[in-house]
Amino acid sequence: MTLRAAAARWLAAGQPAVVVEVKATKGSAPRETGTRMLVSANEALGTIGGGHLEWLAIDTARRLLAQGGGEAVEHHYPLGPALGQCCGGAVTLRYASLDEQGLQSWPAAASRFFLQLYGAGHVGRAIVKLLAGIDCRVQWIDERESEFPPEETLPPHIEKVCVEPVEAEVRIAPPDACYLVLTHNHDLDLRITEAILRRGDFRYLGLIGSKTKHARFLHRYEARGIPAELLGRITCPIGLPGIDGKEPEVIAIAVVAQLLQLPAAAPRGH
Repeated sequence: MTLRAAAARWLAAGQPAVVVEVKATKGSAPRETGTRMLVSANEALGTIGGGHLEWLAIDTARRLLAQGGGEAVEHHYPLGPALGQCCGGAVTLRYASLDEQGLQSWPAAASRFFLQLYGAGHVGRAIVKLLAGIDCRVQWIDERESEFPPEETLPPHIEKVCVEPVEAEVRIAPPDACYLVLTHNHDLDLRITEAILRRGDFRYLGLIGSKTKHARFLHRYEARGIPAELLGRITCPIGLPGIDGKEPEVIAIAVVAQLLQLPAAAPRGH
């Protein structure tokens, strides 16, 4: 769950909390301006960088909570001389009670990517767990209702889509979308991947499987007239190379890391 979603949930539940925000930085600092953390009497969500600074911020927030909140306050912290942190810069933190007006002023986090994730099996579920706390938009698609977890357990940015035929969902994705195809059926993988290739405007197309599966799919697509330029943009096997292991959780880590590399490493393709 993203921090903003958690803040909305705390607010709806009437949970008193303080929002700690990095208001300004100078020199080397552990987190950037605009980073936030939520602090209640017995829980803290998010991070402003850890270390002594964060410990002090949590303590300050809880003292403000014990005093009943009140007006927002700011504190300036030289990290090296005062706190003994090796960053050496300085940070200004703002402490404000969590309220509706404050929450609405949070800028919308820039979504890292839009992903259509096909398949609710073991690997799909492991990927969704990792994406739960990442600012992205996900349509999680499968024709088998029984494979999904309860819908109320999914964060707002992950949408469950149970439809048939699933490949028809490809046409509703926005341009420059990312796709992961990892269903329970090779023929279904074939149809979904072909629909994505025929669109041609994908940012990333990951197909689960071995090099042998990749070669067989390429042969079929070549016979169907799909250009080599598009076929060369299929990522199969999926995930960052060098991460060994076939456990769903290991595959998920390698795949999510690959997706997170996209903005810097490959705006188009992989």
